[in-house]
Amino acid sequence: MHNAIAEKLNENPVIAAVAEPQRLPAALASDCGVVFLLSGDILSIGALVDAVKNAGKAAMVHLELIEGLSGKEIAVDAIHALTRADGIISTRAAQIKRARQLGLATIQRGFLLDSRSVRSLQAQAAQGKPDYVEILPGVIPRVIAELAHGMNTPLIAGGLIKTKEEVVAALGAGAVAVSTTAESVWAL
Repeated sequence: MHNAIAEKLNENPVIAAVAEPQRLPAALASDCGVVFLLSGDILSIGALVDAVKNAGKAAMVHLELIEGLSGKEIAVDAIHALTRADGIISTRAAQIKRARQLGLATIQRGFLLDSRSVRSLQAQAAQGKPDYVEILPGVIPRVIAELAHGMNTPLIAGGLIKTKEEVVAALGAGAVAVSTTAESVWAL
């Protein structure tokens, strides 16, 4: 587990998820200590990460959402070599493994559609051993509770979280943090 990320999430469990670069200033002005970069391209990601780091926040780059990066491990090497990112977010276990080898913080993202996808995510997390698992959508407290008690990896709830009540429900169910694009929630 990366202590810097864990400390920031202990201080504020709300993560600013930035899906459009023009929303980055609001994330930087927020009290969120961790920023998920969910957009950009290979030419802009370094500057986006620098802005996050210069604001004293942790920067996590979602590899599959950065234009020009492939789904291969070399994408992790590029982020490590060319940016100051604290870590990566990926749905791919091989990228999670490579990031761990390089000392980056890791978040395995999984989409929960049915019980089969829950089992698949559990298997991927066991294989890749990420620092965190992010589940989407994050508005299913019963499933959050089941996963939080059935896995050794801290859970982040993300996707469709728009209200304080949803944040409280996710945290109460066992998530250690929530990620959201809803700026109104960043201020909690």
